[in-house]
Amino acid sequence: YILLIFLCGHLALDLMLHLLAMKKLERATIVKKILDTYYPKTPIPLDHMDTFSLLIAVLLSAQCTDERVNKITPKLFSIAADAESMAKISVNKIYKIIKPCGLGPQKSKAIYELSNILVKKFNGKVPSNFKELEKLPGVGHKTASVVMSQGFGIPAFAVDTHIHRLAQRWGLTNGKNVKVTEKDLKKLFPQESWNKLHLQIIFWGREYCSARSCFGLECEICRTCYPKRTKPFVHKKP
Repeated sequence: YILLIFLCGHLALDLMLHLLAMKKLERATIVKKILDTYYPKTPIPLDHMDTFSLLIAVLLSAQCTDERVNKITPKLFSIAADAESMAKISVNKIYKIIKPCGLGPQKSKAIYELSNILVKKFNGKVPSNFKELEKLPGVGHKTASVVMSQGFGIPAFAVDTHIHRLAQRWGLTNGKNVKVTEKDLKKLFPQESWNKLHLQIIFWGREYCSARSCFGLECEICRTCYPKRTKPFVHKKP
């Protein structure tokens, strides 16, 4: 009897987990359908000419808006449009240009150092793999994921705090941290959709489900995924 109860308990748990998974998949299907309707095309919001300028732009976008980055990068790239040129100018000169982006001292040093590394180790080219990208100064997993997906077209799902927040609101992850969220999203969506979905979710968050509005109650995706939700959704921080 004890063994039977034990087995029944495990079967019940497996069934519950299966049902929860099905609900997640259903919500993921809803999310993708709505996003594809609203954003059939997903232009990269950061202006760039190649993978090097994209890498620099993504690095500068940390805690800074894309609009501000796009105002600053033309001046920076007019002086140094490639790794070789960037490695020859001083950290201070880079800092004076990028200062409005915030975190200027750290970013200017990282840009100078990574440019020198690219010249010395990669003939001035940006490496197309996570291992080498994430070794570069100022380049974390999220930045590397953006460069891999948008620069090289290699499937990656870049998860920042905004995507982390929306994935929680939409019931696609438990919200433990961005690493778990990335893993959960990759399980729910087909690999060929990752690069586009990253941008679609960002666009949706900016336009309809921002950090300071909706709160899981107002936008079409939140209302469709959780029609009975009545209280503002409380997020787990990354």
